[in-house]
Amino acid sequence: MTLAPHKNSVAATALAHRPVTAAALTLDHLDHVEAEAIHIFREVAGEFERPVVLFSGGKDSVLMLHLAVKAFAPASPPFALLHVDTGHNFPEVLDYRDETVARLGLRLVVAHVQDYLDDGRLRERPDGTRNPLQTVPLLDAIEANRFDAVFGGGRRDEEKARAKERVFSLRDAFGAWDPRRQRPELWDLYNGRHAPGEHVRVFPLSNWTELDVWRYIERERIVLPDLYYAHEREVFRRDGMWLTAGRWGGPKPGEPVETRTVRYRTVGDMSCTGAVESTAATTVEVIVELAASRLTERGATRADDRLSEAAMEDRKKQGYF
Repeated sequence: MTLAPHKNSVAATALAHRPVTAAALTLDHLDHVEAEAIHIFREVAGEFERPVVLFSGGKDSVLMLHLAVKAFAPASPPFALLHVDTGHNFPEVLDYRDETVARLGLRLVVAHVQDYLDDGRLRERPDGTRNPLQTVPLLDAIEANRFDAVFGGGRRDEEKARAKERVFSLRDAFGAWDPRRQRPELWDLYNGRHAPGEHVRVFPLSNWTELDVWRYIERERIVLPDLYYAHEREVFRRDGMWLTAGRWGGPKPGEPVETRTVRYRTVGDMSCTGAVESTAATTVEVIVELAASRLTERGATRADDRLSEAAMEDRKKQGYF
C-alpha cells in the first residue's frame, strides 16, 4: 500500500524548490533603521532599571513610541513617558499627546515650566522664549523619578551638536554632557555603564534622517497632529519665520498678522517654532517637498538655534535634550 504524502511534506518540498531572490533576503533602508531602533529599545530594557521615553506629541517622539510598541508587542512598552511642558506648546499637539497616552494605557509624567516660574526657581526670558527653560524641569524630573535611561528623538541630521552624539550618551550627576566623554560604539555595541546619580540619554533615531522619518510614517500609516500638514493659520513674520500669535507675547507692534497656508516641520515652544509656507497636505506630498529641500528642519524653523553657532551645544552641555 502506498501512503499519500503528508500535506506538510508537500508544502516543505514546494518551499524547497521555490526560487529565492536576492530581494527577498535583503532589508531595505527603512527595514534596517527600524530593526536597529527596535534592538536599541530592547537593549535598554534589559540593561537599565527605570528607562523613560521623552514624548511631546511631535513627529520624532511619535515615531519613537511607535517603535517601542513594536519592540515589545503584544505586551506594552516597559517604559513611562516624560514631557516637559513649556506652557507655550501648541494645543493641537497637547491634545494628541493626551489622546495617545490614554489609547495606549501608558503612564505620562509631565514637568511644567510654569510651576518653576510661579515659585521663582526660573525667570521669564526677555524674548518670551521658554524652550531654553526646559533644562531644569527635565533634570529635576529625571532625578525625582530616578530615571537611569532617557530616550530622546534626536537625529544626527538635525543640528551640528546632535551629530556629535553616540546612541548611548552619558550624562554626569548634574545632567551635563561632555562630548569628550563619548564612548566608542564599534560593531553597534552599547556601553550603558554609569555611576550612581548619572544617567544615559539614548537616541534610537540616530541614523534616521527627516526624510526617513516621513517615509516610515507613510509606510506604517502613522497618524500625526494636523499642524504637520498644510493648513490655513494666522501668523506673523519675525526674523524670516512665520510665527503663530499667542499668549507668549507675539506679535509686537509693526508685526501684522496674516492668514497663510503653512505647515510645521517641527513643533515645540510656539515662541521660537516657525512654520513654512507649504501646500503639502498629505504625507506623500510632504515627502516630495522634503526631497527637494536643502534646509534642515531646525535651521529653517527654530529661532533658538539661531542665537549662535554653538547654541544647541551649549544647552546640551547643561543638560538639554
